[in-house]
Amino acid sequence: MTARLLDGEAAAAAVRESLVERIGALRERGVVPGLMTILVGDDEPSKKYIAMKHRDCAAVGIDSYDLHLPGRPSQDEVDDTVRRANDDPRVHACLIQYPFPRGLDYEAAILRLNPEKDADGLHPVNLGKLVMGADAPRACTPLGIQRLLAHHGIPVAGRNVVIVGRGLTIGRPLADLLTLKEDGANAAVTVVHTGVPDLARHTRRADVLVVAAGSAGLVTADMVAAGAVVVSAGVSFENGRLVPDVTDDVADVAAWITPRIGGVGPMTRIMLLSNTVTAAENTA
Repeated sequence: MTARLLDGEAAAAAVRESLVERIGALRERGVVPGLMTILVGDDEPSKKYIAMKHRDCAAVGIDSYDLHLPGRPSQDEVDDTVRRANDDPRVHACLIQYPFPRGLDYEAAILRLNPEKDADGLHPVNLGKLVMGADAPRACTPLGIQRLLAHHGIPVAGRNVVIVGRGLTIGRPLADLLTLKEDGANAAVTVVHTGVPDLARHTRRADVLVVAAGSAGLVTADMVAAGAVVVSAGVSFENGRLVPDVTDDVADVAAWITPRIGGVGPMTRIMLLSNTVTAAENTA
């Protein structure tokens, strides 16, 4: 068996088309969606990521604003920058880029952000609302994974979904998202992690397997049921090279699998824009 690819670029393109229509409707009402990015320090990968966000915004008609605090600003300067984002009526959503320089408190900055302007969907208030099933910005990567599966016609309702990884950006919010009744989720979800003995005992039960542990080559072909759907969402670096959590031979047994490049990543990026547009619609 050779697995079919869960093409994230194609799924993101479909979402992008709908966003352009929604943005057009907002502009007709005199509302231009606005995203602000806050970069603290001079981390080079973060600079590249932020630049990508601004290109993504320009491509669909979202205004974007960049607040960069170079070097090692004070926590008061960071807090004041977040306050500016909260108070700026042009800004409907804000991304506070992680990581922060050593000695600065990222959690404190996130807590100062207006939850309604949380572009990432990772504010503690919004994560709490996700648990409750209440309306709020959703975490971008989990929402992107859900939309990726839906785009390719892969149902999760009533199926066994196993998530490897319990992080706050993917594993835990994805488990909450996929157990909700909304949007065709309603799955039976099991969350495991690298501290669980005999991971394979759990992963072989999965109809849909999401691996987001950030552990290179963690899941191999013998750990996957024939015909399973496999989403590789975790990566790590080895000798400067990006290495996925799932080994290449998994494609020999899975029915569907994300490509090494162009799977989950494009969906995370487009969900950030979707959250921005939704925030603008909520204020229009």
